[in-house]
Amino acid sequence: MLDPKILRLVAITDDAEDRRATLVDRVGAAVRGGATSVQVRLKSATPREVVEITRKLVASVSVPVIVNDRADIALAAGAAGVHVGESDLPVSALRRFAPANFIIGASLGGDSELTNAKDADYVGIGPVFGSDSKNDAGRAIGLEGFKRLAGLLDRPAVAVGGIGAESAAQVIAAGAVGVAVINAIFKADDPESATRALAAAIGK
Repeated sequence: MLDPKILRLVAITDDAEDRRATLVDRVGAAVRGGATSVQVRLKSATPREVVEITRKLVASVSVPVIVNDRADIALAAGAAGVHVGESDLPVSALRRFAPANFIIGASLGGDSELTNAKDADYVGIGPVFGSDSKNDAGRAIGLEGFKRLAGLLDRPAVAVGGIGAESAAQVIAAGAVGVAVINAIFKADDPESATRALAAAIGK
């Protein structure tokens, strides 16, 4: 049974290649600031790089580490789970070979993704607001769109997309169990302080 507390503040890694050498340290700072889980999202990295970075994070942080898109990498690196989108392996297929305690999250941005999302342990709904960190995120759905989609599934819902300390409380009030953030943490000069501000905003 998934503990929704780990979804309260999800730090999603940035994909800046020139900053990858400091990624493990910056993620560690985010966890010290209050991140309750980490999602490894490195679209431009090789599978070998993602495995290596994920293994380092699993060994160094005290919260669950989830890999974006690639269940094979998550399992190889000893991660707690995977987060998949519409173009990845379906959740139902992942269930056939994933360990019983392996966390499977799914993206949900519209009705077409409901079938896949209903089998997941949790859903990441968005983008709620506009985001420049995910080129494939689609059009912002707003708070009302978030509430509508969250109401269609009996799954913990995490709000994703353009969320910062000033808007985090809004999505929690709209029914999110937590927020997933890239820019507000990893574009900050001090990721620990930025995460601490987010944690305060959502009342962690």
